Amino acid sequence: MSHLTDFQTFLLLSILKIVVVLVITLTAVAYTVLLERKVLGRMQNRWGPSRVGPFGLLQPLADGIKLFLKEDLIPMAAERPLFIIAPIIALTCALISIAVVPFGAVTRIQGVDMFNIADINIGLLVILGITSIGVYGIALSGWSSNNKFALLGSLRATSQVISYELALGLSLVGVVLRAGSLRLRDIVASQSGHGLLSWNLFGGFQIVAFFIYLMAAYAETNRAPFDLPEAESELVAGYHTEYSSMKFAMFFMAEYANMITVACVATLLFLGGPTSPFGNLFPSVGGPFVQAVLPIFWFVVKVLAFLLLYIWIRATLPRFRYDQLMAFGWKFLLPVALLNIIATSLVLALRG
Repeated sequence: MSHLTDFQTFLLLSILKIVVVLVITLTAVAYTVLLERKVLGRMQNRWGPSRVGPFGLLQPLADGIKLFLKEDLIPMAAERPLFIIAPIIALTCALISIAVVPFGAVTRIQGVDMFNIADINIGLLVILGITSIGVYGIALSGWSSNNKFALLGSLRATSQVISYELALGLSLVGVVLRAGSLRLRDIVASQSGHGLLSWNLFGGFQIVAFFIYLMAAYAETNRAPFDLPEAESELVAGYHTEYSSMKFAMFFMAEYANMITVACVATLLFLGGPTSPFGNLFPSVGGPFVQAVLPIFWFVVKVLAFLLLYIWIRATLPRFRYDQLMAFGWKFLLPVALLNIIATSLVLALRG
């Protein structure tokens, strides 16, 4: 009987975790869009959304209602089943990878880790695997639309993701070598000793790997200056030219959910995850509640800083030419990523 009760408690807590994380992620996606519009507005000396609600805070809700109520059009010549399933694949893959992200300190209730949906010992591989499947959504959307602009956009996206995925994966090998594990909790623990100085970005001398990850992540998420698949000035709207209503909204949400995932992974691998930047410099303050909430605060601050960097780069840099994009991935990022692995391995071997 006790086994059944334990299982029911585990199931209820797990469902609660999933619902809470999903709601927070979708809210974060909506408000990341607002943040981008506001910050870009300020950088271009204008206001950004300011009419709907106080300071424009209800703008994401208004946009969501507008998209939901729009007519959903499917082109006559489109491959209907694939046309419908493409945005579902894109959004599902973008949301699933959040499941393995530990966004707080280990806090167990009834033996369940409350700040990590799934603590998998190959968490990093799971994230890389799921995000690489997301490109199928883009590829299928372009092909199934039966539109030459959409097809060009999806071909660009596919070749771009394949090119930069290699550099992105290799940039993380140095971090894995230092931590000796693919489990995200272990990677965070290896950076928790002396605050900032223990982080892979500073103390781990993985600043080159961080730079490669940054560039490859921008290309993976089709963001400026690598937004060639949806280059409005060239391809109308790229792979989602023929999409409208909620299907278009799903692609839009997938892009911003991928940005948040990339920011979470960067925080975990290079910025110490939910650990304090001050390490053990200050004695632990407050009760168990503060001890549980403080790591989440640090995690959110780091993710927000990464998202602001995304927006800043979009406001600053012009789009690459396509041959420059490919050359940068294959001729620069890939060799530098390999050199970083060799250098990290040598240093660890000499220390050992």
